[in-house]
Amino acid sequence: MAPSNAPHRIVFANEKGGTGKSTTAVHVAVALAYQGAKVAAIDLDPRQRTLHRYLENRAETQRRRDVALPTARFDVFKGESVEELEALSAEVGEGMDFLLFDTPGRDDAFARHVATTADTLVTPLNDSFVDFDLIGQVDAETFKVRRLSFYAELIWEARKKRAMSTIREQKREMDWVVVRNRTGFTEARNMRRIDQALTELSKRVGFRVTSGLSERVIYRELFPSGLTLLDKGHLGELGTSHLVARQEVRQLIAGLNLPLPGKPQRELALAAGA
Repeated sequence: MAPSNAPHRIVFANEKGGTGKSTTAVHVAVALAYQGAKVAAIDLDPRQRTLHRYLENRAETQRRRDVALPTARFDVFKGESVEELEALSAEVGEGMDFLLFDTPGRDDAFARHVATTADTLVTPLNDSFVDFDLIGQVDAETFKVRRLSFYAELIWEARKKRAMSTIREQKREMDWVVVRNRTGFTEARNMRRIDQALTELSKRVGFRVTSGLSERVIYRELFPSGLTLLDKGHLGELGTSHLVARQEVRQLIAGLNLPLPGKPQRELALAAGA
């Protein structure tokens, strides 16, 4: 049984790589930290360690520039059992408001475990039926949803069990959010088909859909410094594309509708600079 004061678990999960999980996770973590929340993060990919490396770079930038940046406590999981993962989660998440997990872009037992225990499950998808196949299969002629994927069924069952035990065990209900990344590069007809398929599937499975991040060079350029688009005053002069990207981040944070302790639900990125 999770204690009522346990950190809110946000899990970024997709069994396909290249969907923007780590970039999304870092920007969400920093946005929450800017609002005064205590944030921790665990990277479940001990090989690539993208989230871990991003936050390491951020810490190095703070040292090099002698500045204080809102950030997250972070670690990488290198254990071999769910029990070890939960022990690390308890250690890293102690006293935190939020505990984020960045999962590898492949089927992984630990990724499945944290996905089924998430309070907020974030599944970034690029706007293509290659990525849509993770959650559902469509008919080749009509593009109607034919069946749920194994992953969608896994989350559906986890959400049903969670709902039944919410009151009895003082657990939070799981909020599943599908984040549509890179939509600006999708052909209009294909986008409409994906719209229809996501709408149909969301009614069957119960996830929400919100807009995410486009494919912009700025996101890749920020990685070596560990900075985010919310770090106003540390990025230098920004062009129009960068300002649009910052607005994307704000819209994403608002769409996730995360419960900031002690404050009403609102757009969390407001305090990060307009």
